[in-house]
Amino acid sequence: MRFMLLLKGDPQVDATEGVAADAVAGPLPPTELIQGMNDYMAELVKAGVLLAAEGLFDSSQGARVVYANGRKSVVDGPFAEAKELVAGFYMIQVSSKEEAIEWAKRCPVELAVQGTNQEAVIEIRQVAEMDELPTATPEQIEEERRLREQLPS
Repeated sequence: MRFMLLLKGDPQVDATEGVAADAVAGPLPPTELIQGMNDYMAELVKAGVLLAAEGLFDSSQGARVVYANGRKSVVDGPFAEAKELVAGFYMIQVSSKEEAIEWAKRCPVELAVQGTNQEAVIEIRQVAEMDELPTATPEQIEEERRLREQLPS
């Protein structure tokens, strides 16, 4: 089973006030956080469960494409609701949701909010495998398999 550990929050935004702290660019992660995440990644690699991992720049450097009422619009960041933003992710392959939760508990996200009044959140989501979706037809499952074979490894 594949799970995505979504690291929630955005250093750009104060989670308690919901206002942008700096309209240009948010702070970069401190050295201690980078080292903690590298150490955690090493544990995941050693255990053979890590498939992918990335951090994201803060929302001031992002945009959203919003679809509403038959129209598309673009909204530039920063975005106010820090608890809803993804700051990074780990993709892991484990045997159960419980194992994914145990790995999430070991992630040193507390280093991201140390000395602040913000909270760190890791959302755990199972990846929906096409062949597990009861609404997918056999043709759609095969098409998705062929497309995945074309992806770079």
